[in-house]
Amino acid sequence: MAISLTMFGVLVALLVLGIPVGLTLLLVGGAGYIWVSGLEPMLNYMNAAPYFQAANYSLSVIPLFILMGQFATGSGLSTGIFNAAAAWLGHRRGGIAMAGIGACAAFGSICGSSLATAATMAHVSLPEMKRLNYSGRLATGSLAAGGTLGILIPPSVVLVVYAILTEQSIGKLFLAAMAPGVLAALGYMLAIAIVVRFDPKAGPAAPKASLATRLKTMGELMPVIIVFIVVMGGIYGGFFTPTEGAAVGAAATGAIALFNGMRLRGIVECLLGTASLTAMIFLILIGADLFNGFLAITQMPNQAAAAIASSGFSPMTVLLLILLFYVALGCVMDSMSMILITIPVLFPIVMGLDYGLSHEHQAIWFGILVLIVVEMGLITPPFGLNVFVINSMAPGVPLAESFRGVLPFLVSDFIRVGILIVFPFITLGLLRFIE
Repeated sequence: MAISLTMFGVLVALLVLGIPVGLTLLLVGGAGYIWVSGLEPMLNYMNAAPYFQAANYSLSVIPLFILMGQFATGSGLSTGIFNAAAAWLGHRRGGIAMAGIGACAAFGSICGSSLATAATMAHVSLPEMKRLNYSGRLATGSLAAGGTLGILIPPSVVLVVYAILTEQSIGKLFLAAMAPGVLAALGYMLAIAIVVRFDPKAGPAAPKASLATRLKTMGELMPVIIVFIVVMGGIYGGFFTPTEGAAVGAAATGAIALFNGMRLRGIVECLLGTASLTAMIFLILIGADLFNGFLAITQMPNQAAAAIASSGFSPMTVLLLILLFYVALGCVMDSMSMILITIPVLFPIVMGLDYGLSHEHQAIWFGILVLIVVEMGLITPPFGLNVFVINSMAPGVPLAESFRGVLPFLVSDFIRVGILIVFPFITLGLLRFIE
C-alpha cells in the first residue's frame, strides 16, 4: 500500500509538471512494477501486454469516432448547426449564447471530443457574440461549458474507454448518457437566462429571424440529424454493433464533407489528425495498463475496497467523496487520464456497495456520474482545459474573466449531479424501456 500510494503521488507530481500523460504512466508504472516484482517480471509483462491492449477489437471504435469528428469539424457542419440554433433562439436575451449551447450539444452528437466541440463552435459563434456586444465573461464561459457536452452527448470516446475498462455495454452507456446530456444543455441555457436577467447588457438580443429563414436553417441541420439517427438508430435497432455504427458514421460524415467541397488535402488532414489523436490515446492506454498492472500486484485496489467497506461510511457518503475527488483531480488532469488511472481502483469499491440497483445498472449509473464530474474538471479553475482553449480564441478577454464566466455553469453542474444521484431513473429510464 505504501509503495502504491508513493508512486501515485509521483504520478500526479509529474503530470502537474507537464510531462506527457502516456510517458508518465509508462515511467511510473514501470518503476513501480520493478520496485515490487523486479525487472524481469516487468519486461515479461511488457512483452505481450501492449500488443493485446492495442489489438483489442473493441478499441477500434475509438479511431472511427475520432475520424467521424474530424470530418464533421472540417466539413463546415458547425456553421449550419449554429445558424439553425441562432435562428430559433437568437432573438432572446442571451439567445446567441443559448444557441452556442444548443449547437455544442448537436455537434457533440457527431463528435466525441470536448475540446474539438468547444474550439469548433467558438469559431462560428464568438464573432457573432462580439458583434452583438456580449460580455466576454458570458461569451467565453458559455462556450467553455457547452464544449463539455462533446463527451457527454453520445458518441463519447471517454465512455467507450470506461465501457472497456469495466466490461460494460458501449451501446447501453450511450443510451444512458442521452437524458443527462439533454438535462445538461437545458441547465446551461437556464444558467444563461438567469445571468442575463440580472445583467441584461451581458447578452443583448439579436433581431428576430423570419419563419422562412428558420425553415431554411433547419435544412442545414438535416445532415447532422440524419447521421445521428442512422448511427444511434442502427445501433439500438440491432442493425449493427457500436463499432460498425462508428464506421457508418465516419463514412456518412466523410460523404457530407465531400459534398460540402472538402478536397484531397482536407481528407488527408482529417486522416492525419485521426492518426495523431489515436496514437496519443493508445499510448495512454498502454501506459495505464502497465500502471494498473503495478497496482494489481500491490493489491492496493482490493485493500482500499476492503478498508472502505469496513469503515462504517454509508454507500452514499462514499459515492459523494469519490465524486468530490474527481472534481479536485480535474483541476490538474485531463478526462482520459482520470478515467484510466482511477477506475480500476474506484470501480470495485463502488460495485461492492449497495445502492438498490442491479449490478449492471449500478455500473452504468456510476459511469455517467463519473463522466459528468470529469467533464466538470474541464471548466474547473485553475486548469480547466476548455477555458484555456476558448480564452485563447477571444483576444481581449482576460483569463480571469473567462473563469468567472464558467461559475454559473459549474453551479448548474453540481445541481445536475445531485438530481442524478437522488433520481437514478433519469439516467436508467431509457435503458429500462428497451430491456
